[in-house]
Amino acid sequence: MNPWLSRTLAKVILVAAAIALPGAGLANAAQPSGTVKSTHGAWSIICDTPAGATSEQCVMMQNVVAEDRPEMGLSVVVLRTADNKAEILRVLAPLGVLLPNGLGLNVDGKDIGRAYFVRCFQDGCYAEVILEKPLLDTLKTGTSATFIVFQTPEEGIGIPVDLKGFADGFAALP
Repeated sequence: MNPWLSRTLAKVILVAAAIALPGAGLANAAQPSGTVKSTHGAWSIICDTPAGATSEQCVMMQNVVAEDRPEMGLSVVVLRTADNKAEILRVLAPLGVLLPNGLGLNVDGKDIGRAYFVRCFQDGCYAEVILEKPLLDTLKTGTSATFIVFQTPEEGIGIPVDLKGFADGFAALP
């Protein structure tokens, strides 16, 4: 079974609804207001105490831009659910991407699959999946990932994401 899409879309939407940041939370994830606690290769651990929260919440993230399309950037965020029962990979893409095609992922040249976009805010749209062990292991051991967004059904734009430091950053994520 494809680890990228191994959970049903309904479960991803349910998890997204359960842990979604309030209001324009996606914008906050892309433009974190917290403190950078540590850096691991290309990844940063950023922590903040959101309004109404009783404890600090942290994410591991990297912002990237397509080399040939400076207007096409992504924020790639890894976070743990509040109950510590799951890790989520959330990717913010700019408005204007073709939603039905989803977000493709290749790691070290191997096609991992696609995730569906689950919600859009004024700053962009995001796709998210539960980081199950096969996908997590692939990201931990890989050297480079390419996330693919589509502007037309035929035109995929590959955006490189450096996986250097992913394993160390994930291990340091509170």
